[in-house]
Order: sequence, then structure tokens, then C-alpha cells
Amino acid sequence: MKIVFAGTPEFAVPPLAALVQSRHEVVGVLTQPDRPAGRGRQLMASAVKEFATARGLPIAQPATLRTAEGRGALAAWQPEVMVVVAYGLILPPEALAIPRYGCLNIHASLLPRWRGAAPVQRAILEGDRDTGVTIMQMDAGLDTGPILLQRSVDISATDDTTTVLAALAALGAPALLEALDGIEKGTIVPIPQPAEGATYAKKIDKDEARIDWQQSAIAIDRRIRAFRPWPIAETTHAGEQVRIHRARVVASTAGTAAPGTLLGVDQDLLLVACGDGVLGVAELQRAGRRSMTAREFSNGLR
Repeated sequence: MKIVFAGTPEFAVPPLAALVQSRHEVVGVLTQPDRPAGRGRQLMASAVKEFATARGLPIAQPATLRTAEGRGALAAWQPEVMVVVAYGLILPPEALAIPRYGCLNIHASLLPRWRGAAPVQRAILEGDRDTGVTIMQMDAGLDTGPILLQRSVDISATDDTTTVLAALAALGAPALLEALDGIEKGTIVPIPQPAEGATYAKKIDKDEARIDWQQSAIAIDRRIRAFRPWPIAETTHAGEQVRIHRARVVASTAGTAAPGTLLGVDQDLLLVACGDGVLGVAELQRAGRRSMTAREFSNGLR
């Protein structure tokens, strides 16, 4: 089939790579416009654009698909299917109607749980034991379209957003190809999403990264894992910002020390009292400095 791919971040690259290597024809790639990044604020291409450019695929970067001009490339490519993975732009009905077989989306959750922008982070924050990918037929709603197929993966006590996204990216590519084959052969039947169990994964706000030591060690550990690699959980020590990259729960019951109290270093973990339990911080970073181990941080304080 003739396919247009729409995606932007690294998470979207494996499905695009799978399509390029498949028997299907990628006739064009939509990705968001280049954005300023880094200290120099120079324009940077998206991961999808870099991949597509290296393989000579036609690329368009409209700022919106709400106008006929913005949809120009999509209409000219005349796709049978459009595959959308973390594209970042809203697809209006006019865009959804262009492909013959509609638009498919790889969503990083087991819908209807965690519709929205940050499904992996919200799943980790809530302590979900599993998540997955959903191949769905897109409609005008927010991740509300009928489900074509789903594949699940466990979330371990050490997984963070980076590792879960990597697992889902690997899971999503073969699932996408399976769904496309089913559409082409007429063997796959879209199933409407159930009303029960629907939750919304709102976009991550940087302010959420601030650690509240009144929370339990379990909740804080989830926050640290959910916000790696961005925006990185943070706290303060002696008025200085400190980012926490890695930690684990040492004790799940409350002690006598006030929440936020440093309890010392044990087995290369900086122990911190929480509202309930003790958190062992393994890797952290002072403002303007490199990431360091708990023992290096402790030695610096001395």
C-alpha cells in the first residue's frame, strides 16, 4: 500500500523504519517544523526528519493541517493509508478523509486507559503494572477511535519513561505491519473503545518535577522514573537546585525523621526520609554540574 507517515520524535522512528523495510511504499513523510534547541537555540530537525532525509523520502513540514495549503503535500501524495505516531499536530476531518483507508495511530497505552499526550509518564506515576501499544483507527476525537489490535508489556519497578518507550517502540513496529496486512486482506475488524476505564494522560508540566518529600518513598520513586529523561525530578539542598536521576525505595514504612532529612550514605545510596518510608538516591546532579553518584555528592558536601 501507498503510505504517508506522520511523526516527530525518536519514538516514531522504529515504525517508520519498519515501513521502509516492508513491502509497502512510503510515498511521503510529515513531521513538525524544525525547532530551536540547545544553548545556541539553533534550528534542529526532528528525529523522523533526520531518518527520512537519510533515506531520500519526500518530506513536508506544515505548521498546521487545518488549511488547504498545509494539507497540500498530503493530498498530492494520494496515500491509501496515513500512519501517525507522536506527530504532535491535530488532524482535522479534512486531513483524516484524504487516505483511502483512513489514518492509523500507534498510541503508547492500552486504550481507553491513558488517552492523551503523556501516557507512559502517567502510567508510571500511577504505578501501573503494565502498558502497551494500541493500533487504532483515528477519528475526530482525542485517541477515541476504534481499536484494530493491542500488544502489552510489563512495567517493572526499575523502568523509567526511557526504557518503557524503547520497549513500546519495538513492540509497535511489528504490530503496525500486522494491522496493515489485516486491513489490506480485510481480516481485521475495528472494535469501538469501551466507555469504562477511559482516563486522560495530560501533558507533563515542568512544575510537576518538583519533589514533595511529604509523599511516600514509593510515590517519589515513581515520579523520578516517570520524569526521566524529561523534565527530571528535582529538589533543593541548602538553597541549591538538585536533580535526581535514579533512586529506589529502601524502606516503605515511616521513620521518625522529618521528611526531606538526609540520613546518610549506605551502600552508595544517599538515604532521604520521606512522608512514609526512605528513598535511596543513587544518581543526582547539582546545578551547572555533571551527574554524579550519591557518594560523590556526599563527599562534595563534606
